[in-house]
Amino acid sequence: MAAAQEREISVCVLEKGAEVGAHIFSGAVIDPIALNELIPDWKEKGAPLHTPVNDDQFLMLTPNKAYTIPHKLLPPLMNNDGNYIVSLGDVCRWLGEQAEGLGVEIYPGFSAADVIYSEAGVVEGVVTGDMGRDKQGNEKPGFALGMELRAHYTLFAEGARGSLSKDITEKFSLRDNAEPQKYGIGFKEVWQITPEQSKPGQVLHSQGWPLDNSTGGGAFIYHLKENTLAIGFVVHLNYSNPHLSPFDEFQRFKTHPAIRPLLENGKRLSYGARAITEGGLQSLPRLAFPGGLLIGCAAGFVNVPRIKGTHNAMKSGMLAAETVVEALAAEQIGATLDSYAEKVRNSWIWKDLYAVRNVKPAISRFGNILGSIYAGTEMWLSSFGINVPWTLKHGKADNETLKKVSQAAKIYYPKPDGVVSFDKLSSVYLTNVYHEEDQPCHLVLKNASIPVTVNLPEYDAPEQRYCPAGVYEIVQQEGTPRLQINASNCIHCKTCDIKDPLQNINWRTPEGGGGPNYIGM
Repeated sequence: MAAAQEREISVCVLEKGAEVGAHIFSGAVIDPIALNELIPDWKEKGAPLHTPVNDDQFLMLTPNKAYTIPHKLLPPLMNNDGNYIVSLGDVCRWLGEQAEGLGVEIYPGFSAADVIYSEAGVVEGVVTGDMGRDKQGNEKPGFALGMELRAHYTLFAEGARGSLSKDITEKFSLRDNAEPQKYGIGFKEVWQITPEQSKPGQVLHSQGWPLDNSTGGGAFIYHLKENTLAIGFVVHLNYSNPHLSPFDEFQRFKTHPAIRPLLENGKRLSYGARAITEGGLQSLPRLAFPGGLLIGCAAGFVNVPRIKGTHNAMKSGMLAAETVVEALAAEQIGATLDSYAEKVRNSWIWKDLYAVRNVKPAISRFGNILGSIYAGTEMWLSSFGINVPWTLKHGKADNETLKKVSQAAKIYYPKPDGVVSFDKLSSVYLTNVYHEEDQPCHLVLKNASIPVTVNLPEYDAPEQRYCPAGVYEIVQQEGTPRLQINASNCIHCKTCDIKDPLQNINWRTPEGGGGPNYIGM
């Protein structure tokens, strides 16, 4: 658009991962609708979309049985015809190359640590994190102060629960007229399987076991080329039992008689986990503020029943770019670009989310069985152009839903067998996670006493279980319990920032380049 106007615009992208795609984590089956608009000749340019979906299945699981739901009974919007199974990390690396070819400057290994505000409160850019401070915050040899990167407009694309997006949202009260944002935690492993089990292009989703009717979530299995598959599990973070361990529910899922044969003669290649925005339309914040915009999962454009958000994230970035170019052409600097929200409302993003706006709150309110029946009925009506006149509310935020430990049934998880189920530490090893050990802890407790005085007695220290990487441990020190934070294990999923009952954990960016280095995710 800028090129068509013969305008020269400088675009800079900060990537906190060691390389583009290092922190990208998704299932992923993507709808190419946005890519078709952005780069119509993506096939000729070698985009890594190699596995079109050719088989779509949906299972309901009980502890020992799997029941196939006929595809013709599923609402049409659940159809994956024309979609592709991909490694989203590979897609992002390819997109990064296309962007650099157009003159975009991309800086991997630099984290945005703070927002720059003018005296009038306008966002004027960001500050990258300092490099080379020790745990106490002192400067080490080779210390480098963070850089100020100033811009006429700053687009925040940090994904679910980004640290700066959270600050921006609070500063400008962007959620005043929105429902609480809802989240899930998604797990994924990539496996090399035997040729006889491989079915490239097959997509399988499931609901039911091992989750009970009051705990939302489900699983996916996507068959890629070269005898690999992606297997994953999502747990909605409004679960109520503090004993629940999302990681162990995923490991248990893989032992189901219908799932285990796919994996038991294979090899696990990689593992990862990430929070997912699930609030949908009614949880969207105001998208514009002085000097900037929220795009992608920082705003929350995921379509929950489709388990897809990439197409909407890309489209929101495209609409944001159009909006900024128009503002610069009109010589508007640091304005609140409300026209971006109008563009979103008038785009297929809004249509995509409107049709499924009641799915997540219905499942939360009525349980998995009745909620899914209601959601399916409403989605079928929507496919016939019939939209119900109401929008259900989410109610509580996810950190408010835990029962006290005295009110919750204990959950006993089987010991990992090392064949299809595994422990956390061996799983974290596969994320290739690395952080400089001697740096300030990026997991900041607002009140250091709360983990032991509140979380431990009232909720049995749930941070030990909702974290997918073994970051949080209750250890005994001279007979007194204390919370130990193994920050070097952190894979940047943001679940602790979301689910902590009193919102006592504040996730901040560590040194740039730290974190997981996902391969094939």
